[in-house]
Amino acid sequence: MRRILEPELMEDPIQSLAYAEADFEIPHNMFVRLFQETFCKDEISGFVLDLGCGPGDVLFRFCRAYPKCVVHGIDGSEAMLRCGEGILKRKPDIRDRVELVCGVLPGCKAPRDQYQVVISNSLLHHLAEPMVLWDAVNLYACHGAPIFIMDLRRPASCDEAVKLVNMYAANEPEILRRDFYYSLLAAFEMDEILVQLRDANLDQLQVKAIGDRHVTIAGYMD
Repeated sequence: MRRILEPELMEDPIQSLAYAEADFEIPHNMFVRLFQETFCKDEISGFVLDLGCGPGDVLFRFCRAYPKCVVHGIDGSEAMLRCGEGILKRKPDIRDRVELVCGVLPGCKAPRDQYQVVISNSLLHHLAEPMVLWDAVNLYACHGAPIFIMDLRRPASCDEAVKLVNMYAANEPEILRRDFYYSLLAAFEMDEILVQLRDANLDQLQVKAIGDRHVTIAGYMD
């Protein structure tokens, strides 16, 4: 099945609120757990950059898991970040270690020039041009930095996408079911990601299928 693009930004306040209030505990906890398993021998500290942080749920969970880190999140949707700022106000244990920045890659500037860790969850499938993500990784990750990207991977057919939506989002609001379906259609296959990494000179990163709908791209910055 050929890739079908979806909008890069979630700018509708209703859509953003639905996303911020949705129950992503299982996949977002999985993101943190897989990071911990991938880099289990490292003591993670310093500045972390989250590319495409949305309302910040993964970022907040990561910040709690790594109390020696300061996490900066970048997202292009003002509506998403407003939701994130509201949630962050209710998290006094981490709010001094989190900064959310509104900006669209590649034009926006992160608060720092270099980061000790770069992460991203579910940004890649939103991008019409995937090199936007990999260029940002090359720009901001310092030498030896752990890189951890998780995203959806494209199913073989629209029918398979429908089955995944019904399996994992049966009780979600219709707007989230719709977005999940179109996100699956916009996701990349693993072979496509391998080509992207080769073109970005990031082919030291390992691409791994996770379950029936996710993929991780992980490793260290050369």
